[in-house]
Amino acid sequence: MKRILVMVCGLLLGWNVNALEVAGVKLADTAQVGSQQLVLNGAGIRNKWFFKVYVGALYLTQKQSSADAVIADENVHRVALHMLRELGSKKLYGAFSEAIEANHTPAELAAMDADLKQMATIFDAVKEVKEGDVIALDYLPGSGTQISVNGTARGTIAGVTFNRALLRIWLGSKPAQADLKKAMLGG
Repeated sequence: MKRILVMVCGLLLGWNVNALEVAGVKLADTAQVGSQQLVLNGAGIRNKWFFKVYVGALYLTQKQSSADAVIADENVHRVALHMLRELGSKKLYGAFSEAIEANHTPAELAAMDADLKQMATIFDAVKEVKEGDVIALDYLPGSGTQISVNGTARGTIAGVTFNRALLRIWLGSKPAQADLKKAMLGG
């Protein structure tokens, strides 16, 4: 009987030991994107003024602490945004667009114009995200970046260039928030 009790206690204590909780959001240790199993690299809170906006989580094929290496990597990966407040599509797109602009030259932005317009169209179709919603930005080599809300695919933007632009929102030289960058890189 003692042996069974010890085994049960061991299982219960060992279960979800690695699960991470940020701002009340329980993050899975792994994510399945296509046929690829990804691991949670890191996660943190995006604040704007005194509001908590979302918990951003980065999932990769293997842990990585270098922003440049993550941005250059062409393997499957996911950025998951667990919303902590309601945002309309205009504000959501505006925040993405502003952060992309901060990390790119005018020429680079001009080259991505069609991709940025496609992202605006996708967000317009979503209309708004609410507290508890999850936006997944999944990079699938050969296909592009699939944008999903609560598990429903909303559109795919082709190419690795756009995905790198998205990653620079959080991991670029001018990230949306420095401590979120550090947290997503496992720091």
